[in-house]
Amino acid sequence: MSGPHDDPPAVVALGGGHGLAASLRALRRVTDRLTAVVTVADDGGSSGRLRDQFDILPPGDLRMALAALCSDDSEGRVWADVLQSRFGGEGPLAGHAIGNLLIAGIWERLGDPVAGLDMVAKLLGVRGRVLPMAAVPLEIEADISGLDPDHPDELRQVRGQARVAGSPGAVHEVRLLPADPPACPEALDAIRTADHVVLGPGSWFTSVIPHLLVPDLAEAIVSTQARRVLCLNLVPADETAGFTASHHLEVLADHAPRLRLEAILCDPSFAQDDPQLARYAAALGAELIVAPVRALDGSPRHDVNRLAVLFADLMAR
Repeated sequence: MSGPHDDPPAVVALGGGHGLAASLRALRRVTDRLTAVVTVADDGGSSGRLRDQFDILPPGDLRMALAALCSDDSEGRVWADVLQSRFGGEGPLAGHAIGNLLIAGIWERLGDPVAGLDMVAKLLGVRGRVLPMAAVPLEIEADISGLDPDHPDELRQVRGQARVAGSPGAVHEVRLLPADPPACPEALDAIRTADHVVLGPGSWFTSVIPHLLVPDLAEAIVSTQARRVLCLNLVPADETAGFTASHHLEVLADHAPRLRLEAILCDPSFAQDDPQLARYAAALGAELIVAPVRALDGSPRHDVNRLAVLFADLMAR
């Protein structure tokens, strides 16, 4: 493990979407030895269209991670904005993110997703590395109740990340298809040699838990010598509507019974009125750290600077 006078810590952050982007923007203030391991189950919007047309990994969450790791100087901000910008109008390119097309084009030219992501990162001057969690595109399948008003307790199977994330029912369990996908070897190596592994925040069933459902990736997370840190959401997302913080930990443990954590970060606004939270954290072996990480304007967004201070303090111990 890195000490306060050693090189910056090697950190792996796992997740997808806006949650992972928030973690990465905070973590890059702590270390440049940073690897993002990103979910590859998105099947909606621009990513879903490119995935279907070219039979490739969905690039959207990978693009967001690359944008989050662009530098804070003027050039870096321009590149991040370009990556995230979308074509307007109603033509065949309408709705596509420019970064998605860039990534898909480089993948077609190189035929290697990891080499392609490394090339984009070099082009953008990214400090860190972005990797897919699996070497093949994945589907999410969930058991959901409450979809039939006449039979509210009946479980129905819903397939597809976008459909699961937007479902009006209650998600009970998620699975990956294929059930035993090949993990990205570079992601496994990064986790095995990391000083810290950060999981979350993000959409619980479609961005956070899926990393623990890829068998080799889950084994690497469980067996790593790194300190494992879980960053909880600020409020329940659509797919965890009505969940308390402790309920988030409960479903995480249900999907990954062998998982143990060293620390769990939670904003006071989500920890309050949850008397079970400390007990659930202890059951996972974790120190519960309740500290303000919410944006100062009160919106349900993580404040990057607050989160960076908390990560820096935790990783200096």
